[in-house]
Amino acid sequence: MEELLTLRQYIEEKKYDQALELVAELEEMSKEDKLNKIFSYGVILLLHLIKQEAEKRTTRSWDFSIYNSIKEIKKINKRRKSGGYYATEEELKEIMIDAFDTAIRKASLEVFEGKYSSEELIIQIDSNLIQSSALKLILS
Repeated sequence: MEELLTLRQYIEEKKYDQALELVAELEEMSKEDKLNKIFSYGVILLLHLIKQEAEKRTTRSWDFSIYNSIKEIKKINKRRKSGGYYATEEELKEIMIDAFDTAIRKASLEVFEGKYSSEELIIQIDSNLIQSSALKLILS
């Protein structure tokens, strides 16, 4: 990584202010990567919760996708060495709200064999309940 070589150079040249700025930038890049992964798994989680709600049924495959998404979100969000989490509860809530739009569009292609548009499908479900359920599952 070019950034690490630059960081080494700053430290060797005793340019500590620039080194600290670069460290902060690297931390931000790392957090953004984690949040993007959480978003992706959030879409999968919400997709299957939407499918369950709309079709009033579940499958073993959907149940596994929900389980796996929750497990991966928790794993990604956990800071291993320092403890704590990358995303706060409020940030997770925002991610689920943002991911919902993508999930409902994808669900419209799958629920009832793609019979309904995302606008038609969203009327049939309780989007707030699904988003809060997803958040509760992640935080449990």
